[in-house]
Amino acid sequence: MIRSALLVTLGIAITAFFSFWSVVFSFFNNAENNVHKVASIWARILLILSSTKVEVIGSENVLRGKPQVFMANHQSDFDILITLAHLPGQFRWIAKKELFAIPVFGQAMKSAGYIEIDRQNHEKALQSLDLAALRIRQGKSVMTFPEGARSRNGEIKTFKPGTFYLAIQSGAPIVPISIVGSGDIMPKRSLKIKPGRIKLVIGKPIDVKTYTLENRQELIDNVRQVIIENYNLYRNTGAANIKDVQPEMKTAL
Repeated sequence: MIRSALLVTLGIAITAFFSFWSVVFSFFNNAENNVHKVASIWARILLILSSTKVEVIGSENVLRGKPQVFMANHQSDFDILITLAHLPGQFRWIAKKELFAIPVFGQAMKSAGYIEIDRQNHEKALQSLDLAALRIRQGKSVMTFPEGARSRNGEIKTFKPGTFYLAIQSGAPIVPISIVGSGDIMPKRSLKIKPGRIKLVIGKPIDVKTYTLENRQELIDNVRQVIIENYNLYRNTGAANIKDVQPEMKTAL
């Protein structure tokens, strides 16, 4: 418990430091991309300090030079660090508005071009998703957790339809991501941090062009099924081959 308390304290200090410099970098050219790079370094440092090792599987499934919508299951606050540190390329987060209210940290998120969403206000939430769709059409990828909140028991919960509205409106393919093991590192509503290994499984892109808002439930079910299948396979067997993921592995610290 003492170790966890020290890690949390150190993590807060490091976060404040990097948030400050993210705001500073926002005044320079290419601000959003530079701030995202700073965020990636911040995430890698926190993962190293917490003795969390991440194995990336299927990184070749990330589309290079094209916008896409990343969707991942969500078990722990560490999921943010894991994706920031190890998901290739630039992307923008769609995050709940409460995070943007945190002093310095919230400003750093705005500097990175991350998009806030008000889950309590349907009209404002749709406006945020329309803004995100516009950013995608401008060539930006986005990252989201379609469950909307962390799972406490590892079960992948029902997906909310909002981010699928975003994908259909933008026309960008969905890249399904299964994060395996983060709930064991730091469970929901706990500050206890345990060393461990994570698998970040990146599935093949799913084309959304045949879907409309009227039949988006089919898309939701399809994406959720892929994420669940990859999650269960790598959690239960550690298998290195699956139809939705290429067998090549890349281990990253």
